[in-house]
Amino acid sequence: MADDIQIRVRKAARALAGAGLVHAYGHCSQRIDDKKFLVCAPKPMGLIAAGEDGHVVPIDGDLPDGVLGEVRIHQHIYRRRADVGGIARTMPPNAMSLSTLGLTPKARHGFGAYFYPSPPLWDDPLLVRNDEAAAGVAEALGDARAVVMRGNGVVSAGDDIEQAVVFAWYLEDAAKAEWQVLQASAAIDAGRAEEKLFNAEEAEIRAVGLGRIYERMWEFLTHGDPE
Repeated sequence: MADDIQIRVRKAARALAGAGLVHAYGHCSQRIDDKKFLVCAPKPMGLIAAGEDGHVVPIDGDLPDGVLGEVRIHQHIYRRRADVGGIARTMPPNAMSLSTLGLTPKARHGFGAYFYPSPPLWDDPLLVRNDEAAAGVAEALGDARAVVMRGNGVVSAGDDIEQAVVFAWYLEDAAKAEWQVLQASAAIDAGRAEEKLFNAEEAEIRAVGLGRIYERMWEFLTHGDPE
């Protein structure tokens, strides 16, 4: 396995921490091939040092010793989604709070359009430490770019780990916008404001990857990284 994958996973972990999307908990991974993936070291992601390697995990099979139990989620998503090359399991505060109301952010602005009409909700607040629950999260994700777990964070999935990190940031920004709209709901109820949402056609046009969209966000999130 190339050292490049280890570096990418470490940078992703530190980027998620630097953006406030994880704290003591969370993990991210990059698919290596159709049989295995690399997950970050099992520690607070912002504390993963340069040169600190992650663990290679089989897509089918038991978790290796030392790998966190919720990494089962990664296994089940990679099994179901051949298009997924990277996964981020995060704890973003706005999305987490919304989920306790049974809500996920609607497609209100550009970043929300990537999850049109809204990301699915896994309506179970318990830790995902068995295969049955992990399979349920993967099924709830379906073909979406992210799934919100009620009171338990978010799992985002992309073509690679960089895209998964970008989607994690996009979703939290959408959740922040959702909270701001909820706070303004009195104006909507009073008829002084009108709720504006993307429609399906607008969302498809807006949720684009051209123009170095994902690359620029990745550069922003990893600026100053030691590797």
